[in-house]
Amino acid sequence: MSKRILIIDDEVSIQESLSGILQDEGFIPLCASSAEAGIALLEEEPVDLALLDIWMGKNMDGMTALEKIKERFSLPVIMISGHGTIETAVQATRKGAYDFIEKPLSYDKIILAITNGLRFSQLEQANILLQENRTVQLTGNSAAIQAVREQIERVAPADAWVLIRGEHGTGKEIVAQSIHRLSLSCQQPMVELNCAAIPEELIESELFGHEKGSFTGAHTSKRGKFDQADGGILFLDEIGDMSLKTQAKILRILQEQKFERVGGQKTISVRVRVLAATNKNLEEEIEKGNFRADLFWRLNVVPIGVPALRERLEDIPLLVQEFLKGLADKGLGQKEFSDGAHQALMTHSWPGNVRELRNFIERVVIMCPGRLITEAEIYPFLTPDRSLHQIPLQKNGKEEIPPDDLTTGPSPYACTDFQEAKKNFERQFLQVKLHENQGNVSQTAEQIGMDRSHLHKKLKSLSLLADE
Repeated sequence: MSKRILIIDDEVSIQESLSGILQDEGFIPLCASSAEAGIALLEEEPVDLALLDIWMGKNMDGMTALEKIKERFSLPVIMISGHGTIETAVQATRKGAYDFIEKPLSYDKIILAITNGLRFSQLEQANILLQENRTVQLTGNSAAIQAVREQIERVAPADAWVLIRGEHGTGKEIVAQSIHRLSLSCQQPMVELNCAAIPEELIESELFGHEKGSFTGAHTSKRGKFDQADGGILFLDEIGDMSLKTQAKILRILQEQKFERVGGQKTISVRVRVLAATNKNLEEEIEKGNFRADLFWRLNVVPIGVPALRERLEDIPLLVQEFLKGLADKGLGQKEFSDGAHQALMTHSWPGNVRELRNFIERVVIMCPGRLITEAEIYPFLTPDRSLHQIPLQKNGKEEIPPDDLTTGPSPYACTDFQEAKKNFERQFLQVKLHENQGNVSQTAEQIGMDRSHLHKKLKSLSLLADE
């Protein structure tokens, strides 16, 4: 779609000459005769770059307008003036202006400045996207994950639409990010929308945008995801949770690549590549009447299935290594898992897939203070519903409580209250350490770096120690 350039200048002749130049170069010019009118237009219309005159005869001058624009909008601003000085140019640059051009305006200079400003804005958006989506590759060497990589490499350079299918937590978003990174539109943004996270009454506004006053709370106009993704990729996550009403509207837009904003009459044309993802069986949803068959066939140009973690357990050591490095970068310390701990992880079914594994690794790293994390330490976290081999606690060499009184307690995964879950994790962690030290409280306190009297009180508070 052609870029929209806003001209804010109180001279009609300047507006007309600049509009002609911009139209000749394929841009869409918008004009405002005052700073106030320009800011009001920015609130209502999507604009890619602004040309702003410094000296205007209205209430607000260009410098003040520049400050307000940079505070409220994300777009490059090029200042123009017939009375420019070096001091003025420096001041404008410090306030956030991308460039400064003196009148009379040179055709070549204005087009070069606009082209560079738009390119700078594009790179800035790409950098933000890169920071937000640093992980753009699937980790693992299993045959299942290598097959997915091959599919990504084949489909990414094409303009084909892709339907990514897999259970919760398998990495569907990473597949989408990988396709974007290897696509021809990698310099354009990939705009994401989680269809399950947006209320039905707002999803149309999110997808198509809305006009000011189109509904209660619509104080300004807003660009939708389709508009933002023009020339790039739109990633619709959890597409199976979209209502039938919205499915019907999105189908028309996918076919025509045209839409109107909520409350608007103007037709907007876009060129968007769509990636969709779902954890649902869409064929079954079609039979139940919950998903449109025509939308399914429109999206399902190239299907990619992401395997569950239980189908590629051999990848777990590499995933653990990646998660441990990420946690170390966050300041949680350098940790490593023993071979036995890795083997224990590979015997688990991981119903929550890679997301569950990542959360599990972070939990264990936080709760286990040592550098080397062993199988015994992860045991209560991995199987919280099973009892440990019971070892009686000792105090001064004497048995303090009978073995039957030492139990793992309720599973922290069954808790809905954070404090309760934390208490259960502490109980299980201390049981493991007591088990390692044959139930000796003094040795356990020394191992975990806790004062013995403090540990004694903690054990009593967790019902792991009999009253004296």
